[in-house]
Amino acid sequence: MKSFITQRRQILGILFFLIGAFSIHAQNISSDNGDGTYTNPVIPADFPDPDVILVDDTYYMVTTTMFVFPGVTVIKSKDLVNWEYCSNAVPRFDFSPCYNLDSCNRYSHGQWATSIKYNNGKFYLLFITLDEGGFICEAEKAEGPWSIRKLPKGFYDPGLFFDTDGKIYVSHGYGKISVTELNPDFSPAGKDSLVFVGDIRGGLEGMHVYKINDYYYLYGTYGGMDGIQVALRSKNIYGPYEQKVLIRDTTPGVTFGIHQGALIKTQTGEWWTMLFVDSGPFGRFPSLQPVTWVDDWPMVGVDGKGVITYAKPNVGKEHPTLALPTSDEFNQNFLGMQWGWNHNPDSTKWSLTQNPGYLRLTTGKVVTNLREAPNTLTQRPFAKHDQSIPTIGTTKLELANMKDGDIAGLAVFQDPYAYIAVKQTQGKKQIIMVNNGEIIESTDFNENTVYLRTIASNSTRLASFEYSINNKDFNQIGNELQMKFSLKIFTGNKFCLFNYATKETGGFADFDWFRVK
Repeated sequence: MKSFITQRRQILGILFFLIGAFSIHAQNISSDNGDGTYTNPVIPADFPDPDVILVDDTYYMVTTTMFVFPGVTVIKSKDLVNWEYCSNAVPRFDFSPCYNLDSCNRYSHGQWATSIKYNNGKFYLLFITLDEGGFICEAEKAEGPWSIRKLPKGFYDPGLFFDTDGKIYVSHGYGKISVTELNPDFSPAGKDSLVFVGDIRGGLEGMHVYKINDYYYLYGTYGGMDGIQVALRSKNIYGPYEQKVLIRDTTPGVTFGIHQGALIKTQTGEWWTMLFVDSGPFGRFPSLQPVTWVDDWPMVGVDGKGVITYAKPNVGKEHPTLALPTSDEFNQNFLGMQWGWNHNPDSTKWSLTQNPGYLRLTTGKVVTNLREAPNTLTQRPFAKHDQSIPTIGTTKLELANMKDGDIAGLAVFQDPYAYIAVKQTQGKKQIIMVNNGEIIESTDFNENTVYLRTIASNSTRLASFEYSINNKDFNQIGNELQMKFSLKIFTGNKFCLFNYATKETGGFADFDWFRVK
């Protein structure tokens, strides 16, 4: 999944999306149908590599955010279906200048495949970055504050495990899976012990460790769009391990290639798993699946297939339907947790208080394009369960204080990316539409207020761009972005608000609101 995807898997993925990405169910972003059932994906947005734990009566899930900060997002739920933001454990990542877009970047790199655990009154997050190594975050409450500490050694796709005898282990590896005992400070207590070599195909990874009854289970995947979820089991943490395929679903639709995640036992004794599906340009969507134990193996789904609409987990009581937030009026002095900056933000160049009720983005660095632009504010687009309904993001933008060379607007960002923006040149403004660095169309614009919107479809993989002076009559400009999920970025396409300088710094643009429908 993470290091490479073979040509065969890419072809399978293309066929899958040509056939049609998703079944038609509820026309909203909540997976709770309100009748005791839910519909997968349980979150129709980019929350990949999920790990989930239950602490008291609350489930906590951590997912991958890579180069977006605040990041290492933790969300929480009472029923595994309805989720809300809990914390962004890492506000910024100051372990390399590349996270400041300082002559380099960390696209497709950064934090990923985090392991979350709770032990002796403390939460732990263990993750790796390919360039900087291993890190541990700790907190007494999942809401934070979290501390972060670099470890002497990093572990690829770590699975942190606190054993009943007080020992600490981590599973890790790609293709070759190892187990390493850790000291209380999470440094290695000894050498890595190779316990299993993947033999179905390349790419065995994403292992999480569980001790259930008499067995240790390593719960992982042969990654890729056509992922295979497996378990390894042994009565000794160091093996030998035997292997079982738990689900290999190649049914076109929302369960195609379902893989990589966590085993979960509810308060009532039910077993579930949270996996994910490569779901098109919007990214990788979590999928909640039932687990049935057969001969001490945790078999996933029903009759070898993932479920789409299914009875909600029994957690002992009913809980209200929730939807993760998207729109923001910028009326508070802090950003909603749905937002994250493209790489580390410069806190001196953005504000919610300099012009209350607005997000002000001030240029602080001259750059050549959006990929290099600091303080680009991003959020995940959510798909509808009815994929024929596109997602529309709109923003109101005040332009009076731009400087020559400034470009401020709204983007859909991955590789390729596109945006609609206002550019100022010699004191005059233009609306421009840029597709992957090329200006496709421009038109003169004499107003200081503009409404910009993008209409993006995870189903067609197309995004178009429009502008208006009254938020009623919109004019399309340029062409459509053919969205992709490229491993050069390795996160789903993001909505972005930005203002960057190409000539001089100090200009600013005020975003009144951002609304999604």
